[in-house]
Amino acid sequence: MSSTAESRSTATGRALPPVVDMDTWQARRDELLVREKAHTHEGDAIAAARRRLPMVEVDGATPVVGADGPVPFLDLFEGRDRLVVYQHMWHDGAPHQGQCEGCTVSAWHLQDATYLHQNGVSLAILTVGAWDEVAPFTEFMGYDTVPWYSVREAPAPIGGDMGYVASFVREGDRVFLTYRTTGRGVERANPTMGLLDMTVWGRREDWEDSPEGWPGQNPACWSWRSDENGTPTWGEDSRPTPQWTRPGAGPVTTLGRRGGH
Repeated sequence: MSSTAESRSTATGRALPPVVDMDTWQARRDELLVREKAHTHEGDAIAAARRRLPMVEVDGATPVVGADGPVPFLDLFEGRDRLVVYQHMWHDGAPHQGQCEGCTVSAWHLQDATYLHQNGVSLAILTVGAWDEVAPFTEFMGYDTVPWYSVREAPAPIGGDMGYVASFVREGDRVFLTYRTTGRGVERANPTMGLLDMTVWGRREDWEDSPEGWPGQNPACWSWRSDENGTPTWGEDSRPTPQWTRPGAGPVTTLGRRGGH
């Protein structure tokens, strides 16, 4: 296969890009950089439009339940003017391994709010799970720096559908929703995906546009669960992948999911 082709086979049978000299590589890299800069500038323009969205008032007195019992939603600002929340899905009555793997991806990456705090922004995780189930889960996961709250009885957009990143601002005791996103918009909370996109094989998922022969053929989110040996699987013996790092995380035989959340 020539050096101008998209991929080449190596002695191990793996597909890799063609090998070129440094000057050729730099020229191709510079071509891509033009597109990357355009992408960044478009992202800046979208962020500018986001800052110009209207806002909707929510009830800051809405009670939510955390480690210290019921508190008004306003308390989640911790005296700061802005608040970002991740809204974590929940499966009622499920053991730790049965909880949402996609939300685990996000929450696992949201364990330190130091730089948000420096910018006057608080961070919290909300879930519709009952607090007596949520508390042991957060203890098992080691989530002890960013506060969690049960919003089981709260109306949307504080409660309701989960799987969102939402942003709020307060003006005195009044609270307003300014932004909300779900789906792939939540990837902003998960830098692992962006780093994978910078690697030669990307996420190794079958939806990606990759050269012929590239490793892949995995369904989206294939690595979010694994068995005790680290093999990706969504079978009954799987846990959300980060759980295997936790003390006492042993083999499992069932996800045990039930309930409506």
